[in-house]
Amino acid sequence: MEGYSGQVEMTDPIEQSKGGVYGHVLRRGIHLGLSFIPFIYFEFGKDFANMVGLNLPQFVSAIIIALIIAEAIRLKFSITIFGQREYEAHQVSALGWGAIGIGLVILMAPAEEYIWPLILSLSLGDPLMGELRRKGFEDKQVMIYSTLAIAAIWMACWHFFATPLWLVPLMAPLCMISEWPRLRWIDDNATMVLIPLCAILLLDPFIGLL
Repeated sequence: MEGYSGQVEMTDPIEQSKGGVYGHVLRRGIHLGLSFIPFIYFEFGKDFANMVGLNLPQFVSAIIIALIIAEAIRLKFSITIFGQREYEAHQVSALGWGAIGIGLVILMAPAEEYIWPLILSLSLGDPLMGELRRKGFEDKQVMIYSTLAIAAIWMACWHFFATPLWLVPLMAPLCMISEWPRLRWIDDNATMVLIPLCAILLLDPFIGLL
């Protein structure tokens, strides 16, 4: 029974996915595919923006606005597409929340050392946690394994993109914890990037991260 906290119960991702196991696989594939967004942004973003006569931040904002409009139309007609879950016919979808969260990360922390680890923590960490739960791992095990995996992501970004190394012990557990709440009004695809993003923005005035 749902309480005042707005928490919702954990559901079977395959049972809830439109298209069953194939829809679930597609959903996971799209999630993993988000890992290419930083590469596309840094390699081709300016070219795409110039093609439509916008600067890069304007282009990112325009994409977010277009996705919000598309999501509003989808909700208006209670549409779910292949791979989405049944309840997403009546609330903002996980994909919609993820797109908004990633867009805000790109707009507010537009540097390789933060865009890469924040997006990879979502695109790789979230599916890992979901699959560990689906395989029957206990909560403590999910927390430990996912924190270690996300720490590895941030350490790799330290090596390749000069992400501050001292952020690893802070951001790995924070990204993991940010996935944990089951809220009806915002999906963990958003909280997993927006909560760590807020931490970076709050620390920036003191230590100049951006």
